Amino acid sequence: MTRKLFVTTALPYANAPFHIGHMMEYIQADIWVRQQRMKGHEVHFVCADDAHGAPIMIAAEKAGKTPQAFVAEVAAGRAQYLNGFHIAFDNWHSTDGPENHELAQDIYRALRKNELISVKTIEQFFDPEKGMFLPDRFIKGECPKCGAQDQYGDNCDVCGAVYAPTDLKKPYSALSGATPVLKTSDHYFFKLSDPRCLAFLEGWTQTPGRLQPEVLNKIKEWFTKDEEGNGGLGDWDISRDAPYFGIEIPDAPGKYFYVWLDAPIGYLASLKNYFAKTGRDYDAFFADPTVEQVHFIGKDITYFHTLFWPAMLHFSGRKTPDKVNVHGFITVNGGEKMSKSRGTGISPLKYLELGLHPEWLRYYIAAKLNARVEDIDFNPEDFVARVNSDLVGKYINIASRAAGFLAKRFEGRLSADLGVEGRSLLDTLRAHRPTVEQLYEEREFGKALREVMALADKVNEYVDAHKPWELAKSEDSRAALHDVCSTCIEAFRVLTIYLKPVLPALATAVEAFLKVEPLVFADAERALGAHTIGAYQHLMQRVDVKLLDALLEPPAPPQVIPGGEDLAPEIKIDDFTKVDLRIAKIVKAEHVEGSDNLLRLSLDVGEGRLRNVFSGIKSAYKPEDLEGKLTVMVANLAPRKMKFGISEGMVLAASHADEKANPGIFVLEPFPGAQPGMRVR
Repeated sequence: MTRKLFVTTALPYANAPFHIGHMMEYIQADIWVRQQRMKGHEVHFVCADDAHGAPIMIAAEKAGKTPQAFVAEVAAGRAQYLNGFHIAFDNWHSTDGPENHELAQDIYRALRKNELISVKTIEQFFDPEKGMFLPDRFIKGECPKCGAQDQYGDNCDVCGAVYAPTDLKKPYSALSGATPVLKTSDHYFFKLSDPRCLAFLEGWTQTPGRLQPEVLNKIKEWFTKDEEGNGGLGDWDISRDAPYFGIEIPDAPGKYFYVWLDAPIGYLASLKNYFAKTGRDYDAFFADPTVEQVHFIGKDITYFHTLFWPAMLHFSGRKTPDKVNVHGFITVNGGEKMSKSRGTGISPLKYLELGLHPEWLRYYIAAKLNARVEDIDFNPEDFVARVNSDLVGKYINIASRAAGFLAKRFEGRLSADLGVEGRSLLDTLRAHRPTVEQLYEEREFGKALREVMALADKVNEYVDAHKPWELAKSEDSRAALHDVCSTCIEAFRVLTIYLKPVLPALATAVEAFLKVEPLVFADAERALGAHTIGAYQHLMQRVDVKLLDALLEPPAPPQVIPGGEDLAPEIKIDDFTKVDLRIAKIVKAEHVEGSDNLLRLSLDVGEGRLRNVFSGIKSAYKPEDLEGKLTVMVANLAPRKMKFGISEGMVLAASHADEKANPGIFVLEPFPGAQPGMRVR
């Protein structure tokens, strides 16, 4: 029976480019999707940018852009990664799309109608310096469970505990470093502790095959209360106060959905957007009971996808996920966590720019993956060995050893007979098809590739035993040479079928070489017969170790000034000339009502008008001491919309690296004779 599959990966947060962890997850899901399609199943594979939340709002403000423009700029860079590593989503959308606004509000209304929404007045951390309530991820402190330091306000990366920001010990604002104060605000909650939710989730999570054993064990911990009645599932705060970039809560002015409510709904929104483009009926699709909904996610977001998400869907009258596939992280050199600052990260874009073959990485990641929630490690020596030995030495070598003889002696025509041993070898390869397919289905990719490479070994043993280079020396052995080389090409075709989910671009090149239609698993069962192949061209080279060294080369160490702050990374003169520094006269300076650290400066930059600039120098200068003085400003900085107005530049000032230990701000002042508008070069 043909399966109908709706498959997603976790939505990347739209504040940065992809990293290697994204690539691992997308490659894993892409392989699974491709093998389903090769079996003739219907698959809809979608994703989207997670576009909402305070971090994006704050980053956009710093960049002088609207949140929408900021997200669009990040999203514009996605295709080079996805296309570069042959990751074929059917649709890529954004959680800020109209479909997501509509679906999120509809789901909320259904939950409210089901009496699963409550309103509580809560105490929430407020940053007195920034003048805003702090999102969970902008509050840090010590984990209340294990004591780990520098943990975020919603969950601990060390022990996995989930908690409220107010539970943190020694909290501080990640925006300003200030100690936050508590203020009250009305918040909206999804009643996850409701007995109906508990009963549903206990049944949903226990459904055989839905979750991995490790995930199920973790969920049991989350359900469990201690002897004092603490723990267990609590109600989920789903609202945030303005200012916030997100989806407004219906009938609640100034309140927005917490990003983690609308982010997974983005899966549905992307599918709805895709179906609208292709003329498919979204509602009819989900009304079909045979439709399977499958998610691929990292272990750090298990809580949201195995508790909140299915409960939200179920109690809003929607289909729940059939399977949530959880994977671990990717590390480097024996388990060291990726770190850009330590030079242990792997940049996917740098990988492509250096000319490293994208399917080397696809193969290597697949060879390390299994169905368990385990971290996988990128080891450079292992990477070289697997690619050079498996892909080139075992697999590609089969075609290269036989194609030349077929072209020169038989005009590229394959033998229809193959001989007894040739047919026996191919029967052996075909007999492993169910095993290979099942291993792909179970996401045991490493086992599947080991199975394929063991078959490649058998083919190479056959070549070594029959020595086509020896057969080619005698005209009496012409028929035997034809059978042996034809058997090699047939075996190469079968192996290509088994490898195609992992190596789609290489498989396309093989299909062109063999002059066959796109290969599917069923093609392994039939022989090509007296078929004529094309001219062989080298399909894949060995890893150039120098390129791999360049990929893993750590950034140059920063220059250090004794007793001072490390120098920023080196730039070129072209980078410096982009910054337009100008002499500015401070015509007027005044306090900014409501701000503890800003002064409003009116600056003459020789333009025939005054510029308005906000500068955080209030602690060091009185307004009257600044008026009439000259300083230096960045004149071509994009205007920045602030709470108090538009800032049209930046005044330059010096300070110590550790401003708390060495307070003091020193505005730059040029020598006498400088005039407003002069450029600093």
